[in-house]
Amino acid sequence: MRTKEFMVGIFASVAIVLLYFGFNFLKGIDFFATTTRYYVIYDNVDNLAVSNPVRVSGFAVGRVSAISILPNKTHSVLVEIDIDSKIKLGDSTKAILDSELLGGKYIVISIGDVNSPLKAGDTLYSGLAKGMLTLLTETATPVATNLQATLSKFNVVIDNLSKNSQRLDSIFKKLQKTPDILNNTLLNANDKIGSLSSSYTDVASNLNATLAELKPTLKNFAVLSDTLKQLELNKTVAKTQQTLTSLNETLTRLRKGDNTVSKLMTEDSLYVNLNKLLVRLDSLVSHMNNYPKHFTAPLGKSRKKVQRDIKRDEERKKAAAQKK
Repeated sequence: MRTKEFMVGIFASVAIVLLYFGFNFLKGIDFFATTTRYYVIYDNVDNLAVSNPVRVSGFAVGRVSAISILPNKTHSVLVEIDIDSKIKLGDSTKAILDSELLGGKYIVISIGDVNSPLKAGDTLYSGLAKGMLTLLTETATPVATNLQATLSKFNVVIDNLSKNSQRLDSIFKKLQKTPDILNNTLLNANDKIGSLSSSYTDVASNLNATLAELKPTLKNFAVLSDTLKQLELNKTVAKTQQTLTSLNETLTRLRKGDNTVSKLMTEDSLYVNLNKLLVRLDSLVSHMNNYPKHFTAPLGKSRKKVQRDIKRDEERKKAAAQKK
């Protein structure tokens, strides 16, 4: 009996131990691997739970070991993570809180440049990955803004179309009245055209009668015009003949040589006498210019004195010419 009880106790203990290790194994705890503990501080862990995985490049390298609230003003959250000791972290490493499509949370380690390796118990930089909803919100915001602007423009276009449709309705109503107005205008025009054509016919008939009456008068006027032209031409010819007769008589008298005009035309005595007179006048003017005293002295000078003065001047001119 004691042996069975002992065996049952051992079996129960082993089962409990296996259950514990199995449960922790399912949570990602590897009891046979050495881990290094680090800390990360977040403002909000967004339903992150203990035993959630810690991944590097999509591979699980550790787990969340504990989560606690820090007693500060912002009530930040301190997260303990256990990472495989083979993973070396540096001072630029970040622990980014990310989420799966179905809502599960995990931490992604972005190692970066390991210039100064971290030690166990150091604090990593924290970060939050943009979730699907955040990305959708950021993407949808400009789309919604553009859609709103487009809708406002579309509303303006619709308002303009409604106004234009009202104007078109008024135009169509006016166009419906246009055929009636056109028909009335054509009827009035036809009446006026008929009366105008009848008036034109009367005028044309009256004009033809008037022209028929004027034909004899026009013929008489043409005869009268011809008669007047002949009378004027006869007078002109008669005056021309008289003028020619007078001209012939004048030329006949000039040819006879018994008058002053004929002598001037046939003799040169008048021309010779005029030349002599001009030569004497020229010498008199020259003498007055050279010897004005002969004409201005009291009672003038005698002929001998005048000849003596002329001779003296000629001698002076010859002496001056010889000096040159």
